[in-house]
Amino acid sequence: MLTARSALVLLLAALSGGVATALSLAAGEGRFRGVLVGLGVAALAVSFFNRLIEHDQARACRHVQERTKGEERG
Repeated sequence: MLTARSALVLLLAALSGGVATALSLAAGEGRFRGVLVGLGVAALAVSFFNRLIEHDQARACRHVQERTKGEERG
């Protein structure tokens, strides 16, 4: 199973690769060159979107630490 973040990164990379392939084919390149361009863009996009959508542990759990004694659920 993939996390939501991993699925989003892979989805955005696949979309980027597909768009690059379509643009390459529209420019008149051959099928094989278009596919290679799309694969290259998808590989680079994984790294880009992985850094862009970085998970921040400290920020995700901050709301739990901010509770005071009077706000505890019982």
